[in-house]
Order: sequence, then C-alpha cells, then structure tokens
Amino acid sequence: MKEEAASYSPDEVGYTEKIEDLKDTNDLSTTKEGDGLQRNLAARHLTMISLGGTIGTGLFLASGSSIALAGPGFAQVAYCLIGSMVFCFMSSLGEMTTYLPVAGSINTYGTRFFDPALGFMLGWVYWFSWSITLAAELVASSIIISYWVSPEQCPGWVWALVFIVVLTSLNLVSVKAYGETEYWLSLIKVLAVFIFIIVGFLYIGGAVGTRDPAEPKPGPEVFNMGPFHGGFVGLFSIFLNAGFSFQGAELVGIAAGETKNPRKNVPRAIRQVFWRILLFYVLTILIIGLCIPYDDPALANDEESIESSPFTRVFVRAGIKVGADIMNAVILVAILSAGNSGLYASSRALHTLSKEGNAPQFFSYTNRWGVPIYAVLSTSLIGCFAFIVSLPQIGQGQAYEWLLSLSSTTGFIAWLGIAFNHIRFRMAYVAQGRNINDLPFVSRLYPWGPIYTILVCLVILFGQGYTAFSPFDLKAFLSAYVTLPFVFILYFGKKFWSKTRILALVDVDLDTGRSSIDTTVNLNPEEQAAKDKGRWYRRIMNLLF
Repeated sequence: MKEEAASYSPDEVGYTEKIEDLKDTNDLSTTKEGDGLQRNLAARHLTMISLGGTIGTGLFLASGSSIALAGPGFAQVAYCLIGSMVFCFMSSLGEMTTYLPVAGSINTYGTRFFDPALGFMLGWVYWFSWSITLAAELVASSIIISYWVSPEQCPGWVWALVFIVVLTSLNLVSVKAYGETEYWLSLIKVLAVFIFIIVGFLYIGGAVGTRDPAEPKPGPEVFNMGPFHGGFVGLFSIFLNAGFSFQGAELVGIAAGETKNPRKNVPRAIRQVFWRILLFYVLTILIIGLCIPYDDPALANDEESIESSPFTRVFVRAGIKVGADIMNAVILVAILSAGNSGLYASSRALHTLSKEGNAPQFFSYTNRWGVPIYAVLSTSLIGCFAFIVSLPQIGQGQAYEWLLSLSSTTGFIAWLGIAFNHIRFRMAYVAQGRNINDLPFVSRLYPWGPIYTILVCLVILFGQGYTAFSPFDLKAFLSAYVTLPFVFILYFGKKFWSKTRILALVDVDLDTGRSSIDTTVNLNPEEQAAKDKGRWYRRIMNLLF
C-alpha cells in the first residue's frame, strides 16, 4: 500500500484525494461480505450525528420545565455545568477514538483497557438503552401524528409500524444511507433552533409580535421575575434534567469505526460539536427565560403538549400563528432522528459484543455493504416488542414503564465508562513507554476532565431519586435506582462466569485494530486556500453547521 501511494506525484491533480482514497481503502472501506464494517461516513455525517443526537424532545418540549422549576438563572447554571461536563468526556472520547477508531468503542475500550467484564457490562447496558429508546420514539411518533390524524381515523400502532419499517430499511441499506439520512434530519432540527433564536431576539427587541400590557415586558423584566427560584433543590432537580437532555453526544465514538479518515474527522467533529451544543442549549434557555415568565402555568408542560412547548409559545407570541404545526413537524423529525440513531447505535453495540464473544456469533455477520443485518433486525424486533408492551391493552403499559426506568440512567453509565476508560488508556499508554505527543489527538483536560465527568455522573446516578426519600416512596425509589443492581449483576456475573481479570497496565493491548496509516497528506497552504476559495458554499456550510 505504501509503494502504491508513493507512485503519485505531488504535482498531479487530485493527489491529496488519491491518498485519502487509499487510506480509506486501507481502513476497511472495501471489506468483503461477512468481513466487517465499512468506513463510509464522511466528516459532515459525523458532525451531524453527534450534534443531532442531543437535539430532541428534551429541548423542544421539556426545556420549559427547567425554567418553571428553578427559574431562568438556575437553568443557565445547570446547562452550563452539564455542557462543561459534556466537553470533558467528549475530549476524552476524542483522544481514544482517534488513536483506536473502532465501532462499538464504548464497550471495546472497557474490554481492552480494564477488564472484559467491564466491556461486557457497558455493551449490554448501552444496547438495552438505545433499544428501549427506539421503542420510546415509536410511542412518541404515534402521539405526534395524532395531532393531525386522530386515532379513530388511523390507529397509532399503524404509524409506529410504518416508522420502524422505514428506519430498519435505512439501516439495512448501508451505513452511508444512515449517515445521509441523519445528516438531513439533524440539519432540519438545527435550522429550527436557528430560526427560533432569530425570532426570539426579534420578539424581545419588539420588532415582531404583540404583548399583553398586563404582562411584564420581554427581556430583563421577565428574566428578573424569579431568576433563582426554588433554591438548591430547584437547581439540583434541573441539573439532573439537563444531563438527560445532552445524552447522545457519545454517538460520535460509536460512528468513528465507520468513518473515513477518522484521525482527521473525529477531532474535527468533537471540536465543532461542543460549542454548537452549548450555543443551542444555553442560548435557547436564555431566550425562553427572557420571553416567558417562569410562573407561566403552561411552561412546565407536564403533559408534553405541542401547544405548551416553549418553542411554540414564543412563535405564537411573535405572531407566527402556525407555530404549533411547525414545531409538531420539527418534533416528528427529531423523533425519527432519535430512532434512526438508536437503531444504529444499538446494532453496532450488539455487533461488537458478538465480535468479542459476548453475544451469539451470528450477530457479528455483515453483508457486502458492511451492515450487521442480524444485529439490526434483532434490535428492531426488540424495539417492536417494547412498543407492544407499551400499549394500554397490555397491563396498562406498566411493563413499558419499568423498561423505561431501566434504561433512563444508562446514558450516564456510558459517559462514566468513557471517562474511566480514558484514565486507564492514558495510564497504560505511559506505562508502556509511549510518548503522549505521538497521539493523533491529545486531550488537554486530562486528568481533571475525566475525573470531573466521573464525579458529575455519580452525583446524577445516585442523586436522581432524592425526591423518593421525603417521604419515602417505594415506587419512585425503584424507578430511580432499578438500573444500578443490573449493572453490578452484569459486571460481576461476567467476571464470575468467565473468570476475567483486571488487566495490568503493561498488558493492555494498544495496537490491535489500529490503521497502518497514521498521517494525512494535505495540500500546501496556497493550494488549500485556492481550493477553499473556489468552494464558497462549503465554507458557509462549515461555518454554520
């Protein structure tokens, strides 16, 4: 491969592109049927996968409840703190995935850097979480469609069936089809947030909309009505909510194993995603807090109604009467995007578990397009089963509520696992006499970044059920903490059954699966500037998205 690469002259047109093609080919982009996954995701796909994974119903529907509980000031504090934690674990993930870009990285790193039992636990927990999330999105899709088409005209399960067939088909075609679909779905969500921000500022400035003279003026008057409402309890409650809203950012690590030139594209995606997520969430919360009083009865939106969505209410106040229809369509897109990502992430986790011998072997099979078809189909079936038990005709959906409780905290377990694995990776890297400066991407936040992530995740995992203790509520207690015993059962069960051991740092495998080409050939500065100048539309897209 090196000799073939050397046959090209730097003066030839397309030299860099040819080198990149050779690298992508070397990175398993042309694997044969049954051999493995393929690297067909571009940089723009990777960025939108990570960005889009965090923009969903938590932002569009539930963001108002944070302000209602604790006021706009505490809401800003909570989302900034969680945003800083997201930056820390994304930096940790970036260092590991650029060095060892493999699919199902969350469980693979646990197996390779610490203990196979940890990888087993993380893999199954992550698979279960996204499988149940897929079912949750099917439930939500039927509810959203009922806004336009009543259940009497068409039962909700029909729409759920249509959506699962569409999502499964997209994931069975190729990873590029998944990436392209997720790119455009995420782009719609990002554009919706941009439009909301613009409309919000125009409304605050008085350029659009009309206000009730009996209400405070949009801006500082609304914000100062109760910026720090509810005290520490209020802050802590939305601190937990904010954490759930950011879940999905780790998808960039799952997709790294199927990304072209990951040593270049993964760091780019991670650098870009953080400030964009922080911008969307922090600025959005600020606008809501400036436009809608914290004590507005509809702001809490306990029933998650489209009409009560803070986005809808700002649009309506700004004079956009079709705000509810617009937001309903955007939320439907968000649901499809989350379901699409959920099916992708869970199927790759199951594929990796199978490759490691922790799941039936047939789940590791991939077709000639690099799709783990049996893992995708099995995950779809589990999602359908969870959707079925959510129907009121089957035990009033109680089984589904428990499934949701089991999966509700698994995202934080995954984040905790990423931070812990990063510490182990860096310790093993140094213990084996390697130079940190040789890493393709170095996390400048180590070791405080992963330590901060671990502490925050532990606070959320153990503090989420604080309301169950005063007075003690058994159902609320079990709902909050039922996941944790399963985590210990999976880890220690695997450890006992397979007699696994914690790896010594010098025995950690840091080489298997790495690409044989670590460098990237770039155009010289003059050629690169001329190339960028001729593609103005790409520069605009890169600036915005």
